[in-house]
Amino acid sequence: MGKVISIANQKGGVGKTTTAINLAASLAVLEKKTLLIDADPQANATSGLNFNPNSTDKKTIYEVLIGTRQIEEILLETEIKNLYVAPSHINLAGAEIELVEEIESQEDRANVLKNSIAHIRDKFDYIIIDCAPSLATVTINALVASDSVIIPIQSEFFALEGLGKLLNTIKLTQIELNPDLTIEGFLLTMFDSRLRLANQVAEDVRRHFGAMVFETIINRNVRLSEAPSHGKPVILYDAMSNGSNNYLNLAKEVIAKNQQL
Repeated sequence: MGKVISIANQKGGVGKTTTAINLAASLAVLEKKTLLIDADPQANATSGLNFNPNSTDKKTIYEVLIGTRQIEEILLETEIKNLYVAPSHINLAGAEIELVEEIESQEDRANVLKNSIAHIRDKFDYIIIDCAPSLATVTINALVASDSVIIPIQSEFFALEGLGKLLNTIKLTQIELNPDLTIEGFLLTMFDSRLRLANQVAEDVRRHFGAMVFETIINRNVRLSEAPSHGKPVILYDAMSNGSNNYLNLAKEVIAKNQQL
C-alpha cells in the first residue's frame, strides 16, 4: 500500500508547492510509482507539471471531493514515467463551503479525501498531497488522508512564525481524526549558505526539532525558480542543477527512511 505524505504549511512562500512537485518527480525518477494530488485552489502544482487548470474538463480533485467523480477518472500522466497528477482548479476554494453544507458530521467531512483515495493506494508507492497555505477543511482532509507530513521551513526571518498553529492542528488531527499521522520531517528550503541569517535559522530549527529535520537542505537555485514557468519539474528542466540534486537527495532520504520502517 502506498504511503501518503502531505506537504503542509499555512505560511505561504515557503517552497511548499516546489517541494511537492519536485519530490514527486524525483521519487518517480527513482522508479517509485508516484501520484501528486494538487489540493490547493491556486493549482500551481497542476500548472507546474504543464497542465492548464482551466482545461481539465471538470476532472479535478474538486469534483472528487464533492462526489461527482471518482479519483481514478481524473488522473493525468505526466512527462515523467511513473508520475501522475490529480489536478486542481480554482473551484476547489468552493469545496470548503459545499462540504460544510452537505456533510453535517465533522468526522465524515474530514474523511472525504481519505475515502476517495483508499482504493487506489495500492497502485502507487507514494502519494504526495500539495496542501493549500491554510488550515481549512481541504487541508484537514489531506492530513486525515495522510500517513505523514513534510513541513517546509523557509530559511529566512520569521521562519518559525505560525509553526505552532500548524503543529497544534496536526496534534488535534492525531487526537480526533487520524491517530497514525506522523511528521515525516521538517525541510529547510530557500537556503543561502552565504547568509548569516540562513545559517542561524538552520541552527535554530535543528536545535528545536533535532533528528526530525531532514539532512537534505533545499538551496536557493535559479533553475529551480525558473522550472515552473516552463511547466516542468527541475529534473526535466535542468537535471544537473543544484535544485535537481537537492530534491533527488530528499527523495532518497524519504525512501531510505521508509525502507527502515
